[in-house]
Parts: sequence; structure tokens; C-alpha cells
Amino acid sequence: MPTFRTAAVTEVLSARPGLQRVAVQMPDGSGARAYASTVLVGDCAVGDRVVLNTTAVELGLGTGGWHVVHWNLARDHLELPGPDHVMKLRYTSLQADVGTSELLHPECDDPIPGIPVVACTVHSQVPLVVLSIAAVRPGTRVVYVMTDGAALPIALSDVVDALRAGSALSATVTAGHAFGGDMEAVSVASAVGLAVHALGAEVVVVGMGPGVVGTGTALGTTSVEAAGILDTAAALGGEPVLCVRASDGDERARHRGVSHHSATVARLSSCRPLVALVPAQAAELAGVRPVALDDVPDPAQLLVDAGLRVTTMGRDVAQDPLFFRCAAAAGALAADLVDGPPGGHPVG
Repeated sequence: MPTFRTAAVTEVLSARPGLQRVAVQMPDGSGARAYASTVLVGDCAVGDRVVLNTTAVELGLGTGGWHVVHWNLARDHLELPGPDHVMKLRYTSLQADVGTSELLHPECDDPIPGIPVVACTVHSQVPLVVLSIAAVRPGTRVVYVMTDGAALPIALSDVVDALRAGSALSATVTAGHAFGGDMEAVSVASAVGLAVHALGAEVVVVGMGPGVVGTGTALGTTSVEAAGILDTAAALGGEPVLCVRASDGDERARHRGVSHHSATVARLSSCRPLVALVPAQAAELAGVRPVALDDVPDPAQLLVDAGLRVTTMGRDVAQDPLFFRCAAAAGALAADLVDGPPGGHPVG
């Protein structure tokens, strides 16, 4: 059950389109931090009293210690008109008309012949995949499709914001109940079509935002969505690429070497996705097509050059080099699959 508490805003820490981070004073006088999805609840100002959803922090979940602003008591109404009639977060108190790009781009239904589609199972893979593509094939148009398997506001992702600012990432599409991308899509399938036919993607990277959910079981994790993503890409005529999750820094046996998440996704997928042979154990994944690479960009250098610090479960590239190398390898493989000079898939 959720927990809500009222607090006072003491400082606006940062803001960007769709997201505001604030410092607050809790009812017991202690200080805390919260973020507001401004497209749902509007902005906050110093002195405003806000209702916070404190559930995740109080359960000790991986939120980084941030509460979520549910409502700002400084206002008695809020009107943020949407473009049409398609709701996300449907049948919740925060349902919002964010629109849908399929209405404007029916060509999203068309096939995507030969377009590499990289399926990630955790958000921390995304920046390494994108940066690796840019290093191997500069100028490649890469579009990120964020699913609703974890965080729903794309504005919450610091790495996506940085990748857009640095031009390694060309555009974004938010699918399902995720929202805030350059385009909005009802499904992952149409999101991939929009990425290619409306945004000119040469490579599509698909995966959830921050906050993968796992239970320790093979199937009880949001990462299994990658199997459906791979099969959808193949059915549309694309080249499905599985970004392997592997680790030499995770203390949990199920994630050491090739994670059981990747093994499960490979087992559930019927399309035999391409997999870069990093690490060597990836060749042992059942139901995949392993590909040997001549060269993989150094993930530590990619991050330094981009001015980014990325962690996975709290571990950086020095603490878990295998995880980051596997993600960079998936990006290098996708870049190698692109035909023709960089500059974008023809937009129909």
C-alpha cells in the first residue's frame, strides 16, 4: 500500500523540461529530496506544501533516496491540455492525455527491413550501446525507444538527457505508459516503426527506463520484455540484437558471468537474436546467433569522452568492467550491421 506525507519545499535543486528536483522539509523537521514530473503535477516553488509519495524510499528501494511529488497544495486546480484523446497512466489519478504519434504517422505500420534493433534489459546498458554506435560509426542516427517496464517519465533519465545534449542520441520515443519522448507511442511495435519511418533511425535501441524490477526468479522480472521486443523487431523485418547482461562484479551468483536474465530472454525469444561474443560465455546462450567482433570500443574511454558517469546496481565501469564491455559490444555490432553512409534511414 502507498504511503503519502506532506512536506514543504525549501529549495529548487534543478529543473529541465518534464522534471523538477526539490529539497523538502518533512513533518518531523528532517530534510529530504523529491522530484516532480511537471507534465503531471506542474512546477513547485520554495514555500509550497506538497504531498509526497514516500513509499519507495521507506521500503529502501533503488530510488536514490528521492520521494515523488504527488500534488502541490499551493494550487487548487491544474490544467495541462493534451493534444488529443490518448491517455497514459490510464485509470489512475494521474492519467494524462499525452497524445500519440501514430495518428500523425500511419507509416509506422510499415516494415523496417534490415534495421538493427538492440534490446536492452536494464537502463544502464543504453548509454554504452549508444556511445559505442557513435564511436564505431560516427553520424549514425540512433533513436531510443523507452518502454514502460520501469520508470515512466523519460525526463527522469539523466543519461538520456546527456546523450541528447551530446548528439550521440538523435531522438526518443516513449511506448506504452512511458511518456515524455519526442514522440509518443501506444505500443513498442509502433514505437519502433515511428523511430525508423518518422525519425529516420538507422539503429533503434529499445529498453526500459531506470528501475528494473526483479524477484530472483527467472520469469519474475521486467527484463523478460526484451524477448517480445526481439521477436517484434524480427517480425517487422529488422535485425534483432540482444544486449547481453553479464557481470564480473555482482555478488549474486545468478548475475555472475552471463546473467540469468539474458539466458531467460534468449530462451523465451523465438527469433534467434544476434549476440556479440563478449564474453566468451555468450556463445553458450541457447537460441542466439553469436557474432565475433574484431574490435569493441573501450567503455571507460567512451564514458570519459562523453563526460558521463554511469553505474549499474551502484557499480561503475572499474568495478564491473564486463557489464559495460558487453553493452559496448552490442552497440558495435549494431553499427556494423548498418548499410550505407551515415545520415539517416529515408523517412517516408
